Amino acid sequence: MKASEIIDLALRLSNFDTLPPDSGIHVDGKDIQRVLFSIDVSISELLLAKELNCDAVIGHHPLGDALVNFYKVLDRHVDFMLQNGIPLNIARSATEELKSRLMLRGHYSNYSYIVSAAQHLNIPLLNIHVPLDELGRRLILERLNNGKPKIVRDVIKIISEIKEFKCGATKPELILGSMNAPCERIALVHAAGTNGGYPITKAYFTHGIRTVIYAHIDYNDWKRLKDEGLSGNLIIMGHIATDSVGINIFIRELINKGIEVLPIGILGYEVIR
Repeated sequence: MKASEIIDLALRLSNFDTLPPDSGIHVDGKDIQRVLFSIDVSISELLLAKELNCDAVIGHHPLGDALVNFYKVLDRHVDFMLQNGIPLNIARSATEELKSRLMLRGHYSNYSYIVSAAQHLNIPLLNIHVPLDELGRRLILERLNNGKPKIVRDVIKIISEIKEFKCGATKPELILGSMNAPCERIALVHAAGTNGGYPITKAYFTHGIRTVIYAHIDYNDWKRLKDEGLSGNLIIMGHIATDSVGINIFIRELINKGIEVLPIGILGYEVIR
């Protein structure tokens, strides 16, 4: 496959018309038959790929220009909030702080050094972030819809039964609220770049969404929610397990296309081989 064909496959599976700015082809390539696939890519993974005779490296988290432009995908939080009945002005305001923080991070990040190393090693390098998270979000949402949870404990049980979470060292966990609380309205907030932190969680809680599900959240955001005594249930699923759900769906499709995949740090991969 060509690098562009790998990207096109991810877009088709996730029903995206265009490639989000947090993903990209950083070193182009063709005749790709054997790839090293890692959630995070450093120079070590590039060297390992060379040692293992891989034709390309696919990362999940943003690299290069995609790292600089990462903040642009955070508008998906606005989309998700609108779908849950939160007014547009509130949704935009809740997202503003997070977007600004990540935009500024791009200015101090050493975004080009891994891409430069891949160029020197002459190894194709891609990263695919939000499209694969969207694949994972849809699978988790499907399981929740089919499971029809009545209380928060049911939500955690349904997610925990997904193979990637069974394999994870971290388990889905309620970090705010009550396990016995009813969960009539649930917001699964994934595939929006990163978690929404304090402002977005507060927006959900104060607009009738009683249960919010993230892959992870920062300690300071969690403490602020807790200290303010906001009423709601906050579940975190675990970053690596959550990312692995969508990645494994994509890996399965690569294998169906005849690509050999060598995974690095992807939970549950051995189940699909």
